[in-house]
Amino acid sequence: MLKGKNALITGGVRGIGKAIAKEFCENGANVLLCYRSDDAAAEETARELKQYGTTVELLRGDISDPAHAKEAVRRMKELFAIIDILVNNAGITKDKLLLRMDDSDFTSVIDTNLNGAFYFLKEAAAVMVKQRQGRIINLSSVAGVRGNPGQINYCASKAGIIGMTLSAAKELGRRGITVNAIAPGFIETEMTSVLSDDQKQAMLAAISLGRAGSPADVAKAACFLASDSAAYITGQVIGVDGGISI
Repeated sequence: MLKGKNALITGGVRGIGKAIAKEFCENGANVLLCYRSDDAAAEETARELKQYGTTVELLRGDISDPAHAKEAVRRMKELFAIIDILVNNAGITKDKLLLRMDDSDFTSVIDTNLNGAFYFLKEAAAVMVKQRQGRIINLSSVAGVRGNPGQINYCASKAGIIGMTLSAAKELGRRGITVNAIAPGFIETEMTSVLSDDQKQAMLAAISLGRAGSPADVAKAACFLASDSAAYITGQVIGVDGGISI
């Protein structure tokens, strides 16, 4: 489905990002995985993915630094010449109720989740415009659609991702570039493992399918959006949430 395609994935060595990288490699794509700090996890992910026979490269850096996006795109051009796919996946949480949230708790989440996605979107789009083709997939969240108590910073960042996706889709479509967002619901990852049993049960009760999702569920949606099968899909927010948003 993605044979010979070249993908840049942020937050690509753990959780949903790793699952997307695995799905892409299984389907024939080469990948550059950007990550922030865990060298051991990055090296282990690269070893796992290389078994599929495609090129797997790593780049460490801080997504909230515009220079990291520039370096990632430069490295993609050096490795592969063409950037077919960008997946903006990297994100953090710093959950607190509104009245307890420090300014730094808010701005650090926005800087990583929203500003970081913008930096990569801008740099990759500049290359894709010249190529006159590309697929951009931004990871939002059901939280960006519905809101969550204790997550004003996270919800604001993920709602911003949706607005950015819609605007970019309108700007870039005539250059053969599709821009879509995926809004996962309750997905079993390290990020959700910190929730209490009561919180988990409350979320499960609201899910139409009656179960949590897996990173692989999100990865399959991303693979479809990155493929030629999705060539006429742009400006969409695809919920991968088991029905929690209906």
